[in-house]
Amino acid sequence: MNGNEISSVVVAIIVLAGALLSFISAFGIIRLPDIYTRSHAATKAATLGVMFVLLGTFIFFAFVENMVSLRILLGIVFIFITAPVGGHLIARAAYHSGVPLWEATTQDELADKKKKRHISN
Repeated sequence: MNGNEISSVVVAIIVLAGALLSFISAFGIIRLPDIYTRSHAATKAATLGVMFVLLGTFIFFAFVENMVSLRILLGIVFIFITAPVGGHLIARAAYHSGVPLWEATTQDELADKKKKRHISN
């Protein structure tokens, strides 16, 4: 095996791992009970899945095609920064607009913070 074949195998493993994580994320979005747990599945697993696919793409172009792509690196950084922040903001907006928690939820830390804030004011 030469270097290109080894790189191709590594790229295939990384891209398949990313596809598997994206599938798990999609399954979690369908099966989880409320917006807060769905948001968690969408931001954690999907972000990691997309980053693995982009990393595999970057490695392929860098080692097999001998071309370094700054756009792919920027895509990785952009996804890494924006997806978790967007998921957090969506969940926080849902909470403040009154979307109920799942009935089996055992802890609501924001409710405790709201009570403390109203008592201190």
